[in-house]
Amino acid sequence: MGRGQELDLSSSGRDSKKGERVGGRGNVRFRSMNSDLSLPLSQGLSCHLWDGDVLCLPGSLVSAPGPVLVPTRLQTELVLRCHEETDCDLCVRVAVHLAVHGYWEDPEDEEKFRRAADPELEEPRNASLQAHIVLSFQAYPTAHCVLLEVQVPAALVQPGQSVGSIVFDCFEAALGAEVQIWSYTQPRYQKELNLTQQLPDCRGLEVQDNIQSCWALPWLNVSADGEDVRLVLDVSEEQHFGLSLYWNQDQGPIKPWWHSNLTGPQTITLNHTDLVPCLCIQVWPLEPDSVRTSICPFREDPRAHRNLWRAARLHLLPSRGWRLDAPCSLPAEATLCWQALDGGPCLPLVPPLPRENVTVNKVLEFPLRKGHPNVCVQVSTWEKLQMQECLWADSLGPLKDDMLLVETRGPQDNGSLCALEPSGCTPLLSRASTRAARLGEQLLQDVQSGQCLQLWDSDLGALWACPMDKYIHQRWALVWLACLLLAAVLFLLLLLKMNPVKGWLRLLKENIRAGAASRSRAALLLYSADDASFERLVGALASALCQLPLRVAVDLWSRRDLSAQGALAWFHAQRRQTLQEGGVVVLLFSPGAVALCREWLQDATSAPRAHGPHDAFAASLSCVLPDFLQGRAPGRYVGAYFDKLLPADAVPALFRSVPVFSLPSQLPDFLGILQGPAAPRSRRLAERAEQVSRALQPALDSCFRPPGALGTGRGMGPEAGVRT
Repeated sequence: MGRGQELDLSSSGRDSKKGERVGGRGNVRFRSMNSDLSLPLSQGLSCHLWDGDVLCLPGSLVSAPGPVLVPTRLQTELVLRCHEETDCDLCVRVAVHLAVHGYWEDPEDEEKFRRAADPELEEPRNASLQAHIVLSFQAYPTAHCVLLEVQVPAALVQPGQSVGSIVFDCFEAALGAEVQIWSYTQPRYQKELNLTQQLPDCRGLEVQDNIQSCWALPWLNVSADGEDVRLVLDVSEEQHFGLSLYWNQDQGPIKPWWHSNLTGPQTITLNHTDLVPCLCIQVWPLEPDSVRTSICPFREDPRAHRNLWRAARLHLLPSRGWRLDAPCSLPAEATLCWQALDGGPCLPLVPPLPRENVTVNKVLEFPLRKGHPNVCVQVSTWEKLQMQECLWADSLGPLKDDMLLVETRGPQDNGSLCALEPSGCTPLLSRASTRAARLGEQLLQDVQSGQCLQLWDSDLGALWACPMDKYIHQRWALVWLACLLLAAVLFLLLLLKMNPVKGWLRLLKENIRAGAASRSRAALLLYSADDASFERLVGALASALCQLPLRVAVDLWSRRDLSAQGALAWFHAQRRQTLQEGGVVVLLFSPGAVALCREWLQDATSAPRAHGPHDAFAASLSCVLPDFLQGRAPGRYVGAYFDKLLPADAVPALFRSVPVFSLPSQLPDFLGILQGPAAPRSRRLAERAEQVSRALQPALDSCFRPPGALGTGRGMGPEAGVRT
């Protein structure tokens, strides 16, 4: 190579003892120098660079025959190698620090080595320690390996001591590339050193004017536009360039999200709901071998982190597997917890089970021998609990009234059992006033007789799920016996006082009716909030159904819970409670609901679109549709629509696997399905249907629209905001 100049980015130096990832930018100073490769040395060292590249084959580890010279640390420095002031290439200078490792096996060998280096000898020999050091530089798609022969005088050989460093000047690399540097000896006496460094692109250097490939690069600025974000590309008119938005996932390959070839200048608007921490922007001129520059401006944006957790989804997989899907990596941990039937917090099973680091978009399994519906998954960060799902409840049935026993095993096969309760882990044979302590001996016998299900087993302990049904039955048997005795006493008293019998019977009838109302069937109403008049119609229907009696849940009456929990979490809780109690989920179809269903069915692979903060219907489609697609809907769901607002054939065919009623014309049949086995006779049912119809009519008249007025979909995505 000829003479040239070098720009030294000296403060960008990085070093590594073990494998380390580095990168950065620094100040620049300019000086003239010869551009040939050089090897600056520490005092006392001598070095020879072998011509040409060598094979990058580390080989196997071998035992050192005595003290050997080995690399202990790598240090890098970024420089610009310039043929002219405006024609430079990026270059990586590597310093290899050396030390002496190992000892003489035979003291006589050490004595001979020392005597050969003794300057007081009449004919001292130039004894030295020699090593062959390989330096490997890999930057896709190229790789280079050089061989350095290093010698250190015997006087400097002190086992365990550093002897200095050599500097290789230098390896050329591409802008924005990721480089890997390795160093080891031949033969290899220890594990090779490695260092990974992300080189800056044109945006990360303060000397863009010295690199010709940076001159035509489109420059990108990110600014706020209210809650949204604007991407302003400052390029000349008629210049063609490519723009790509992608998710830069640490755990897996880059995932493209949006790409377009454009002509400058351009301003692109991103919806704030699309922002996630790993959303990156790459821009490049549409020219052969052009330099691409990438930025990831939302890594620290609080909105992006909130959106990431909203987009994360836990999915049930066969057996005991699960997967957390998210656009970006999540710094979180997952663990199992035990959800008791009587509510309360889910009790973490740590210890004895360990926490697992979450790897998104990857199938994970917890070390359980058997599944159980009360076992749930918690995903949390160091700040707080982020997600909790009882993933296996749908496949294993509803929650059970089981007691979880934790067995702890000692070093000499001596173990102990305690019951996991909200107050802590209660020893079975204790005098505490908890249910587990009162039934301690019986539960211990259940474990020994094999009546409990073993969920987990290891050398440290085990987990057992013991059914509590039989103990509850015994307790209720005593309660019923006491009730029968009390009823007999009351009957004898009534025989003695016949006059107030009629009044007592009337009171008893009212109590029975009140008891039936308290045990009425649950119904969850899901609807699309098309407009205010339709919401009033839904409110009128819900109020009328409460008089049947039915226990009705609708998001109109739960705005505070929706704001606190979010629409999806509120729907999950209401759906689980309704189905566990034998209730039914009612899908009220309207033009807006039909449009949302068609969007999901026609474009199931696209990301969910933005909806209102209280739109439970839009949030619930991700769980409702799988029930219909997998045949689990019959018996759980029922459909309905208002015949003045929607034609009969507008309801998607997928939802006709369950009964779908037209209101108010089919109100008697609709009410009969809602009330289930407790529905009254047909005459009484017709009277109730007439009452509901009268309550609906004013709201229905105010909500009248032509039958074909279906709502239109709402779009999102960067392409909707491109403007010139």
